[in-house]
Amino acid sequence: MSPRLFAASILSLPAIAVIAGAFPALAGDKPNYGPPPAWVDVAPIPPPPSDEGAPAVQVLLDDHQTRLDPAGDTYYYRRAIKISKPEGLTGIKSLSVIWSPSTESVTFHTLKIIRDGKTIDLLANPADMLVLRRETNLEQASLDGRITASRQIDGLQTGDVLDVAYTRVRADPVTQGHSFAGDGLAFPGVAGRYRTIISWPKGEAVTWKTTPGFGDPQLKDVGGRTVLSFDKADALAPKAPIGAPLRFRRVGQVQVTSWQSWEQISKLMAPLYVKASTLSKDSPLKAEAAAIAARTADPKARTFAALQLVEDKTRYFFIGMGEGGYVPADADDTWARRFGDCKAKTALLLALLKQLDVEAEPVLVNLGAGDGINELPPSLAAFNHVIVRVKIKDQSYWLDGTRSGDTNPQAMNPPAHRWGLPVRLQGAALEPIVEPQINVPTTAMVVRLDASKGLETLATARISLTYSGIAATQARSIAARTPRADFERSLRQQFTNPATGLEIEQAGWRDDPVRDLFTIELSGTDDLDWRKNQDLGVRELRVGTSTAPRPFPRREPGPNSTAPFAIPYPSFTRTRTEIVLPNGGKGFTVRGPTGVSRVAGYEIVAGAGIQGDVASFVVEQHAMTQEISAAEAEAANREIRKLRDVDIFVRAPAEALPGG
Repeated sequence: MSPRLFAASILSLPAIAVIAGAFPALAGDKPNYGPPPAWVDVAPIPPPPSDEGAPAVQVLLDDHQTRLDPAGDTYYYRRAIKISKPEGLTGIKSLSVIWSPSTESVTFHTLKIIRDGKTIDLLANPADMLVLRRETNLEQASLDGRITASRQIDGLQTGDVLDVAYTRVRADPVTQGHSFAGDGLAFPGVAGRYRTIISWPKGEAVTWKTTPGFGDPQLKDVGGRTVLSFDKADALAPKAPIGAPLRFRRVGQVQVTSWQSWEQISKLMAPLYVKASTLSKDSPLKAEAAAIAARTADPKARTFAALQLVEDKTRYFFIGMGEGGYVPADADDTWARRFGDCKAKTALLLALLKQLDVEAEPVLVNLGAGDGINELPPSLAAFNHVIVRVKIKDQSYWLDGTRSGDTNPQAMNPPAHRWGLPVRLQGAALEPIVEPQINVPTTAMVVRLDASKGLETLATARISLTYSGIAATQARSIAARTPRADFERSLRQQFTNPATGLEIEQAGWRDDPVRDLFTIELSGTDDLDWRKNQDLGVRELRVGTSTAPRPFPRREPGPNSTAPFAIPYPSFTRTRTEIVLPNGGKGFTVRGPTGVSRVAGYEIVAGAGIQGDVASFVVEQHAMTQEISAAEAEAANREIRKLRDVDIFVRAPAEALPGG
C-alpha cells in the first residue's frame, strides 16, 4: 500500500512532478486531451500577490475541485505559477503525471506558457507528450505498473506564467464505492488565490474535518449535491510547528470521507486476508510449518520461527499493479516466487501461524506517520503498511515480515506505529500500540585511551560500540551484505577524526545473536590535547562527553505553536570514556557532573571519578516520555544550558609531569 493522505495531487514546484494518489480508477493506458468536465468552474488567473519577499516561483492560482461519487471520483487540478526570478528556471524542466492504468484515467486540459499576454500551447501536438510504462522504483524493489506522461517545458523564460490543468478519474473496486479526498495549503510564500471545492451526492453519509490553519470552509447544497468550498485570495500556507509530534504538524489541511468508521475498513479488508492466507491442499508451506512444530511446542518460539522463515526465505518486493495496492497475494504464490510486499508477507505469516495453532490477525498501520491517525476521518489512505499481531496468553506480539536479519524474539516487541487497525470479519476499531521503555541501551560506547606512557606520547585508543534491537539488526544486515574489506574501510574512515587526532588503524566486529547485540571494535591512536591552564599552571584534557540533550528550538507564531515537543522515544544511550593515566594516576583529578537528573524528558545518569590509574566518565540518556509541553521545553532549555556550562576534564599535577 502507498501512503497518501490526500487524494488530490500537488504540483511540486522544483520538479513540476505530479504524483498519483493511493486510490486508483478508470482504465487508461494513454492520457486524454480536452476541456475540463462541465461541472468545473474554470477560474481566471489572478495577478501576482504583493509579496516583497516572494520566491523565485510564485503561485498565482492553486485550484482543486473534486467530485465524489460511489461510481468513481473525479479530481480536477490546476496550478498557475509565475517565474519571477531567473533562479526559478532551474527547477522547472518538465511536467510528469503518473497514474495506474487499470483503475485510473487522466485528461490534460491545459499546459501553456503565457508571455506578455500571448499563449504558447504545449499541448498543441499530443505527440510531444512522452508516454511510458516504466518502473521508476524498480531499484527500490517496487513494481507498480504505472504509466508516466511527461512533457518538456520548452522555452520558459523569466516573467512567464506556466498554467497546468488536468483531471484524474478514479474508481477502485476494492473500496466498494467509498470515497476519500483531501487537500491542503501547500505552496511557498503567498498564493494569489487558493481554492478547493469538494462535492458529493446530497444525502450521502460523508464526514469532513479541517486542521488548524486551513480556514472555515462553506457548506451548501447545489443541484442535488452537497458542496464544501474554501476560497481565499493572497493565501499564506501555514507553517507546521517545529519539533512538534506529527499530529500537530498536520496544519492547513481538509479531509473528506464517506467511510463512516474504522470498523467498516476493517471488515472490508478481512476477507482479502482470509482468502490470501488459505493454503491449498498440497501446499509446501504445510511441511514448513510441520518442521517448526516438530522443533518446539512453545507458541512464542513457533511464532518467532515463522517470522524468521518469512524474513529469510522471501525477499521484499512491492507489487502495486491492478488491485495490488490493497489486495494481498496468496500465500502459496508468494512462497513459490519467494518475494512479496507487506500484504503478501503478512498473508504468508498468517498461513504459517494458522498451521502452528497460533492466534494471529493482520493489522493496518502507518509506517512513519502513525501519530494522530485516530484524529483523522476514517479512510484507507491513513494506512501504508500491514503487519501481524499474535496473541499468546493475552500478551500481544508484533511481526513485520518485511524486515530482515532478526535473530531475537525482541523483534516482536511493539513497533513505533502508534495506532493500528486490526483486520477482522466482524470489524474492529483503531487500537493504540504502546511502545515500552528500552531497558538495554540501543547504543553503548566505551572509549578507552591509554595515556600511561606520558602526556607527550600518542595514546593507544580502543573503542567498542554495541548496538541492540533494531540498531543491531540494521548493523548486522550492513555487515552481511558488504564485503569485509569494504566494511572495515568504511569504519576506519567514519571514526577517524583528524580534527581531534583520533586515527583508527584496525576495525572489526562481533555478533551476539542470542542477546541481539552487535559490537563494532576499533583500535588506533589518539593525539590527546593536554592543554595548559594559564591560570592554574597545570595541564588539562577536556573530555568530549556532554550530559546535555539537544535544546528545543524557538517557535514562530502560527497554528499549534504551543504544541508539545516530541522526544525520540524510546531511546537509551550510554557512553563511557576511560583514560589510563601516567604515574599510576598520582595527583590527577577529574571534574564532571555526577548524579541523576531529569531534564527535557530524559533521565540522565552521569558519573566522573578516578579509580586507581583510570579516570572514567559515564553518561546515560534514557527517554522517559514521548513528548513534553511547550512550557516544560522552555524550562528544560535553561537546564540544558546549565549542563552545557559544566566543564568535564582531567587535570594533571603540574609538578609531576614534563611540560607542566
